[in-house]
Amino acid sequence: MFLRTFDSEIIHAFRKLSVPVARIGLFMVFFWFGILKILALSPASPLVQNLFEHTMPIMPFDTFLVAFGVFECIIGILFLIRGMERIVIPLLFVHMLTTIMPLFLLPEVTWSGFLTPTLEGQYIIKNIVIIAAAIGIAAHVHPMKVRSPKSS
Repeated sequence: MFLRTFDSEIIHAFRKLSVPVARIGLFMVFFWFGILKILALSPASPLVQNLFEHTMPIMPFDTFLVAFGVFECIIGILFLIRGMERIVIPLLFVHMLTTIMPLFLLPEVTWSGFLTPTLEGQYIIKNIVIIAAAIGIAAHVHPMKVRSPKSS
């Protein structure tokens, strides 16, 4: 009986902690990586620049990198604010779409062989965990209330 009670209490505690911990984790990753880009200290900059040159060289790269870093910081901050899920999760998915592109557009940088990612490829593939955490947060958002049309 003790084991069953203990199991139930642990599960209950994890349910209460799962969303706040996911929010804090996503904030840390996005804000930290964003700040590194803004300060021109990101080890991902060469990969980002390579992708940038292949897809949209419409502005100076340094300007883009700062803007992308600000975008990441905003995503991170929004994950800390309850009620912003409907805004931040679509932003996260846009970000994920852009960050997954090197797997397809820069295979020489992201793959060393069949199903063998380079360090850069692994860095990108780990984003599946970020997507899973965002889905977990989204699963706890209350459905929108639909107003019924007023009768005339």
